[in-house]
Order: sequence, then C-alpha cells, then structure tokens
Amino acid sequence: MKSIANTNQEVISPGKTKKSGAAKAFKFNPFDPEFRTDPYPTYHRLRSEEPVHRDFLGSWVLTRYADVKVVLRNPRFQSDNLPQRLKNKNLYLKHQQKDLNGLVETSSKLLLHLEPPDHTRLRGMISKAFSPGMIERMRLQVQEIVDELIGKAQQKGSMDIISELARPLPVRVISRMLGVPVDIQNQVYQWANDLSSILDPLNSLENLAHMNEVILKFSECFHELIAEREKKPQQDLISALITARDRDDKLNDDELLSVCILLFGTGEETTVNLIGNGMYALLRHPEQLEKLKREPTIIQSAVEELLRYDSPIQRIARIAIEDVEIGGKKISAGEQVIVYLGAANRDPAQFPNPDCLDLTRSENRHLAFADGIHNCLGAALARVEGQIAINTLIQRLPNLKLHTDIMEWRKNIALRGLKALPVTFMP
Repeated sequence: MKSIANTNQEVISPGKTKKSGAAKAFKFNPFDPEFRTDPYPTYHRLRSEEPVHRDFLGSWVLTRYADVKVVLRNPRFQSDNLPQRLKNKNLYLKHQQKDLNGLVETSSKLLLHLEPPDHTRLRGMISKAFSPGMIERMRLQVQEIVDELIGKAQQKGSMDIISELARPLPVRVISRMLGVPVDIQNQVYQWANDLSSILDPLNSLENLAHMNEVILKFSECFHELIAEREKKPQQDLISALITARDRDDKLNDDELLSVCILLFGTGEETTVNLIGNGMYALLRHPEQLEKLKREPTIIQSAVEELLRYDSPIQRIARIAIEDVEIGGKKISAGEQVIVYLGAANRDPAQFPNPDCLDLTRSENRHLAFADGIHNCLGAALARVEGQIAINTLIQRLPNLKLHTDIMEWRKNIALRGLKALPVTFMP
C-alpha cells in the first residue's frame, strides 16, 4: 500500500504547532533526538491532524486512545513478527561467521510473541506467581530491599536514583522469586540490561550479535540452575515451574527458560522506567511531590497517574492478519501497526487536562501496561515496586531535589527512560 502522505510534506518536530491555513501532510520521525526528549507535543499534533498515520518506514501509527485500545484487544491484530525479522538478518552476518539463532529461538518462545493456544497455556501457568494476592505478600521483601538500597546512599546527601535504586531493585526482587543465587545476581543484572533493547528498531547488527552472545550465556546459566532445582527443589518459582512441567507435561524446557529470561528482560526495564520517570515527574512538580509527602496513603493512585503521565513503555507493534479499516484508512493484512501507549495516555478525549499531573486523578484507565491478552504479566509487581520505592524516597530523603536540569534519555524508542537521575537531599 502506498503512503497516505502527499508530496507536500514536513517532518514533525516536537516544538512545532499547526500552521494557519491548509494543514500540510507530514512525516513522523520517532528517531529525532528532540522527540526522544519530549514526545508529547508531537503526539498531540499527530492525534489532532492525522491520528491514523503512515510513517516513512511504511508502518501505521495510531495515537488515539480508542484506536489503540481496539488494536490491543482485537484478534485481527497479532503480536509483532520479531523472531522472523531477526532470522532474516542472519543473511547479513554470514560473512562474519555469526548468526542470531539463539536470539531467534528464545524470542520465539517469549509470551509477547506467542498467540493462543500456546500463549493461553503458558500465561495461565505463570500468572499464578503474579496474582495480586501473591504480589501483595511480597511487599515486605520489596520494602527490605528498598530500605537497604536507600540506606547505602543516605549518608552521602546525593544519589543517582537510576543506578542506585531503580535498576538493582527489580533484579533483586526477580532473583528472589526465581531463586537466583546472590553471587551471580550482578551478572544476571548486566545480561538483563543488555537484552532490554531487543524490541527497539534501532538495533544494529553488531548490537544484535552481542545480544545473541548474551542470550547464550543467559541460557547456559539458567540451564544449570534448572538442573540444580531438578535435583534439589526449593521454595522458588523455578522449582514450581519444574513441578508443573513434570506433573502436567504442559511446559517444555525451552519454555521454562523463556519464562526466566522474560522476567528479567522485560520486568526489569519496566520497573526502572516507572521509578525513574515517576520521580522525575514529581521533582518537576513540587506541589504534587509535597502532596504525596503529606498524604502517603495516596501512593496507589499516584503511581497510576505517574504511569499514565510518562509511560515506561511508549509503543508496541502489531501485525494485521486481515484487512481492517481504522479512522477511514485501510490497513491491509500483513502490515505493521504501531500503537503509541504514551500518546493514548495523553489523549484529551479520555483524560481531561492530560498534560496536567494530578496524583488523585480518578477514572485513570491508562494503557501503560498495554491491554488485551498481551497486557504486561508483571504489572502488579511493577506497581508494588514503584509504590514502595517512590514513597520511601520521598519520606526518607528530606529536601529532595534534582541535581541538574539537563537530563539524557536512553536511545530507545520502544521504552522511555532516563540514563541517570541525580538528586541531592539532606543527609
């Protein structure tokens, strides 16, 4: 299908506003550094001028809440074909005697790339470990880890919230869940960090080849852990999954391994960005920060608003499996549709005053964790980690302030997060 844009085009820049007179068609450039710094003005323009937009790579871009929700819930759209695209890239690595087979094999088993009935079967087995009741019982463990991490920095009067709290917290929590020994948690943390960009379309062949090496090391490590738990089961998730595999013959070894990798590769990054983006938003809105400090009991609604306001996951790709019409535009079978969660969560048709941070906002049905059968499995855990980390930071560190006004965002267009968040406070 040809692009819907005509020859009179301009590239959207975040600071641009719609000119008077006839509106010009435009190309949306998600790789623009300005867009990465602040995507929301661009989202607003797309939503008002061309909410169903064909980008310069040939994909459809959706920015309205209603459209995004429909695609996420509609079975006529399936998960992105990342494993096949990775496999196709093997052709370009032949001359280097390298391949991406490990990455292809593992990604093809991840829940976010599976469809029913395999997705239904696998998710049903894992979801028991992430039920709200189970997650609530982990609050004490999460609080202990947060207290320890903040305690290390408390006497300095300064800290980087990303490297000293947001990154190590989810790795420590997931490691406890799975039963990963303390002495290899730092190594697993590094592997998880390396794999966090797997969904980003900016990945070079060199970066993908590196991730392939990482996935092989990750796999070898967890195969050893699984073998140990087969001999000596413990009270951890790996042992529980082994028991389910042996009892019901519903989980094979590759799927068991994919669960471990999924928890680290996606659960870690979502929580990091929730804490980092959330604290950055609060520090830029001191009246809201002070409100939460005075009323810590509003932390649940506060975290929901922070998730909506600057979503950790900005975009998700889907593939149309049959012809579909959205907003008067025909999307043909096989075409890629990119739904922008970050844009949907600032849609004024769904959220009054969407650019206003309101920690007590009601009717906050955001899409930060997506929707439909592929909604984030670890959402409940990420929420608990965010609630405890943010509340503890605010209550324990007096006079908390940004150390600098210049922030650098990670070069990842699927996920949105800061490289660092340096703050100062009274020791």
